[in-house]
Amino acid sequence: MRVLLLSFCLVASALAAPFSARFDEIKRTATPAQLYTFLYALPKGGDLHNHLGGSALPEWWFAVATDPARNGGDTFYTRTRFHATPATGVTLILYHTVRQHGYDALSAELKADYTRLDRLTPEQKQGWLDSLRLDRTGEGRDEFFEWIWPRLGQLGSNLPVMGEILVEIIKAYGAEGMRYLETQQGAMGFVDNAGRAIPPEAVAAYFRQRLAQPDAVASGVTVRLQSTVLRFAPRAEERLEELYRFVDAHRDLWVGLNMAGIEENNKGHPARFLAKYRELRRTIPTLPLSIHGGEMDWHDSHVRDTLLLGASRIGHGLNLIRDADTLLLLQQTRRVLIEINLISNQLLEYTPDLASHPFPEYLRTGIPVCLNTDDRGMWDSNLTDEYYTAVTAFNLSWDELVQLGRNSLAFSFAQPDVKVKLLADYEAAVTAFEKKFAAGDLAPALAGIKPVAYGYAKRKWGFEF
Repeated sequence: MRVLLLSFCLVASALAAPFSARFDEIKRTATPAQLYTFLYALPKGGDLHNHLGGSALPEWWFAVATDPARNGGDTFYTRTRFHATPATGVTLILYHTVRQHGYDALSAELKADYTRLDRLTPEQKQGWLDSLRLDRTGEGRDEFFEWIWPRLGQLGSNLPVMGEILVEIIKAYGAEGMRYLETQQGAMGFVDNAGRAIPPEAVAAYFRQRLAQPDAVASGVTVRLQSTVLRFAPRAEERLEELYRFVDAHRDLWVGLNMAGIEENNKGHPARFLAKYRELRRTIPTLPLSIHGGEMDWHDSHVRDTLLLGASRIGHGLNLIRDADTLLLLQQTRRVLIEINLISNQLLEYTPDLASHPFPEYLRTGIPVCLNTDDRGMWDSNLTDEYYTAVTAFNLSWDELVQLGRNSLAFSFAQPDVKVKLLADYEAAVTAFEKKFAAGDLAPALAGIKPVAYGYAKRKWGFEF
């Protein structure tokens, strides 16, 4: 694969050279809206750092959850007030959402605090939607980690809902030129409308079937999944073994394993899992690992220790810049990709000022990187927002821009034959794109492109398309 990637790079570099000057001209002369539209149409590779549950816009959640034809005939309720006496095991969060079986298990007093999702007043509905995104000054990682995720409640345990959400996401990705999604979504934890556990094999069969339906295929996006371990959970080592064995047995759709969870909770430090990974590798063939590492405000050894676990991709890698020895290692070997999430890092205040983000240093010292959305639904953003941020904040060249997409495919965990096709399709699309925008007035070439921008782009740059 490294030889194949080198061949793609050599051919692509020869093709891209004439367009580099043209792209510099576009950056100088285009209006902000024109540049955004250009980047929306740009062929993109993949999104490798993506949490499925965090990637749906609140409006998508609401549409699916209130449509019995799409949610498996379920009914959802959300907490709209706090009049009942707190009870053990009850989530005390406004707009915490439960399924019918969860609602039925509440006391009569608690039921009075919940409202059917499809019966919210317009003000309540807007409150519910806004509660699932970071859209206000001062909201940051506490709001994200402690409040937004719990508000989703039992939405994520409904299998038809998650299938529909996945398809909504890939349709939006396909519209902005993306070809591959590798999202974090496991097969455990799903229950039917009566609250009975759905076997993982049935979950796997459902996802395969849903992704084979015409609307999913028409998106043009190839999907693969990762299973994710909550790194600071008390039984995380047992969970790791369970998921490791599941992914190994379902490599057609699940292509890797991840570990997530706020790293500031040091109970999930990478070294905790080294013995378990080594034990698993004694009897199970290599399983690709993409692990969150270095999403921290200060220096530690998490990126280095994550590499010891066997990871070939590092999620975030922000504090790698403070670890000179590991930084030098990655610069020299160029075998490990850092999954960059600019908007996530800014909104969660790991890098409030993007001028201090290490992304350009990694990119321009030879460490493979790519751009990703992380939890795009909670940011109210898309992949184009990441590209626009990178181009405008760091003055990316055309070669750098194209290489980001290429890296996202070359370092994906897709099967080798799938990866070859994705790379070939990407290079062909880039060549066609260059020809379309090679010369002349930019406006006519952009005339037929209708970008879709969400709340983040509207609030950040004032885009209204």
